[in-house]
Amino acid sequence: MILGIGIDLIEVARVKSSLEKFGERFVNRILLPDEIAYCQSHKEPAPFVAARFAAKEAISKAFGTGIGSQLGWHDMEVCKRGSGEPYVVLHGGGLKLIKERGGKHVLISLSHTANHATAIAILEGA
Repeated sequence: MILGIGIDLIEVARVKSSLEKFGERFVNRILLPDEIAYCQSHKEPAPFVAARFAAKEAISKAFGTGIGSQLGWHDMEVCKRGSGEPYVVLHGGGLKLIKERGGKHVLISLSHTANHATAIAILEGA
C-alpha cells in the first residue's frame, strides 16, 4: 500500500553555486559522510549532490512533512547498491516517522543531467 509519494526537481547550477559559495558548510548541512564521499568521488560532484538534495526533498514530501523539525537532512541517507540502484536509510526522525505512519520502507529513483536533477520517493506500507 502506498502511504505517500513525493517528487523534486532542482537545477544543478543552483547546487553548484551553493557548493562554490559555501563549500563544506553547505554539503555537511545536507549530506552525511558516506554521501559526501560518494559525490566527491566524481570529477563533477554537483549533479550527484543535486540528486541527493532532490531525493531528500522528495522523501520529505512523501512523508508529508517537508524538511524541518520532524524530518531533517541527516534523518535520511541515500545509498547505492552494487548494482547502482539507490536506496534510502532512515535515521533519527526518519525512523520515528516511518513507524508512526505504519510504513515499511521508502522506494526512490534518481536521475540527473548536467543541468537538472530529479528524484521521486514512495513511502510504502505493509
